Amino acid sequence: MPMTQLIMVIDDEAGVRDLLGDALKLAGFETITAADAMIAQTLLRNTKPDLLIVDINMPMMDGFEFIERIREKGDNTPALMLSARGDRADITRGLTLGADDYVTKPFGLEELVLRVRAILRRASFKETTPTVLTCGPITLDEDSHSVTFNSEVVDLSPTEFRLLHVLLESKGRVLSKSQLLNEVWGINFETETTVVDTYISYLRKKLHRDGFEGIRTIRGIGFQLLLDKK
Repeated sequence: MPMTQLIMVIDDEAGVRDLLGDALKLAGFETITAADAMIAQTLLRNTKPDLLIVDINMPMMDGFEFIERIREKGDNTPALMLSARGDRADITRGLTLGADDYVTKPFGLEELVLRVRAILRRASFKETTPTVLTCGPITLDEDSHSVTFNSEVVDLSPTEFRLLHVLLESKGRVLSKSQLLNEVWGINFETETTVVDTYISYLRKKLHRDGFEGIRTIRGIGFQLLLDKK
C-alpha cells in the first residue's frame, strides 16, 4: 500500500491554513502547517514533506526569500506558491527561484488539488522500466534520478532535471518556449516569462564544457539539443 504523501502549508492566515489543510486531507494527503517561513524552516529540520505550499506575502520572511534560502541549502522539495497578486513579475520570480507552480488567490480548491497532484506526478518519475537518455557526454538515468557528464556526476535541481529530460527525449527536435513551459512547468497560457531562458542558462553553465555546446538557441523559435562535435 503506497504511503500517504505529506504536504506542508506555509501561510500566515489561519483561515487559509485550515481551508487548505481540510481540502488536502479530503483529497487523501497528510498535512502539516506553519504560520510563517521561520517556523517552516524549523519544521524542515526534522520533517521531509513531499510538497510545500508557500504564501508569497508573509511577515518577517516572504515566500520568495524562503524558497531561495531552502534551495541554497540543497532542499529541492517541490513547491507551489500562493500569490494574492496575479503579477507576471511575481510569477516569473517565483519560478526562477525554484518554485514548481503558482496559484493566485482567491483560488478554487479543486484547481489547487489538481495542481498539487500534477507537481507530485512530475516530481516522482513513474516507476516504470528504467530509462537512460544520452547525448554525447551527457547521460540521464531516470531510475537513479542522476545526470553525469563524461561519467562525472552533475548536481541538478528537480526543475533542471525535468528540463534536461524533456530536451533529451526530443533530442534533435526544436522545442518552442511554450512547449517547454507546458511540459516542465505545467504553464499552458501566453506569458512573457523568461523562466525558460533562465533555466536553459543554468543547464548551459553546468553542461557546456570540454568542447560540448549542444543546447542551442533557435532564434525566434525555441531550443534544440544536439550532439555538438566542436
